[in-house]
Amino acid sequence: MHKLFTWLANAMALIGGLILTALIILTCISILGRGGNTFAHSGLAESFPGLSEWLIDTGIGPIQGDFELVEAGIAFAIFAFLPICQLRGGHASVDIFTSQMPPRFNQFLTVFWEILLAIIIVLISWRLFMGMLDKMNYNETTFLLQFPVWWAYAFSFAASLVAIYCAVVRAQNFIQGRPEQLSLEGGVH
Repeated sequence: MHKLFTWLANAMALIGGLILTALIILTCISILGRGGNTFAHSGLAESFPGLSEWLIDTGIGPIQGDFELVEAGIAFAIFAFLPICQLRGGHASVDIFTSQMPPRFNQFLTVFWEILLAIIIVLISWRLFMGMLDKMNYNETTFLLQFPVWWAYAFSFAASLVAIYCAVVRAQNFIQGRPEQLSLEGGVH
C-alpha cells in the first residue's frame, strides 16, 4: 500500500513540476510576444521601412488565453505538490517548545496535525468536488480558450487520498507504539 501512495505522490509531483515548467515557458514566450507586438507598433519600428509591417505580419503577440492556462495550471500544481509534501512530512514546523519534549509527545503532535490537515484537505476536496459538479452541469468553459473549467478541478483530488493515508498510518503507528515509518524530512525552522 505504501508503494502505491509513494508512487502516486511522486507521479503527482513530477507532473506538477512539468506543468510549472511549461507555464514558465508559456509565460516567457507570451511576454516576449507582447513586448514584440508593442515594439512593432512603436514609432521606432515604424521609422525602419517595412520592419513594423513585417513584425505585425508574423503574428507576433501574446499567447491567446495565457492567463487562463496559468490560472488552471497553478491551481493544479499546488495540489500536485501537496501529496509528496504530506507523505514526507515536508510541511514547515516550528519546534521551539517541542524540541524539549519526549519523542512520544512529538509523535502525538505529528499525528494530531496529520489528522487535522487530512480533515482540512478532505474538506477542500469535497468543496472542489461540489464546484466541479456545478462546472460540469453548466458546461462552463474558459472565456478565450473555451476548455471546460472542471478539468482543473478533476486533477486536484490525489492530495486528499494521500492525506488520509498519511493520517491513518501515523495514527496507527502512534497507537501501536511504533516509531515513525513515513519519512519526516520536514522543513524545521
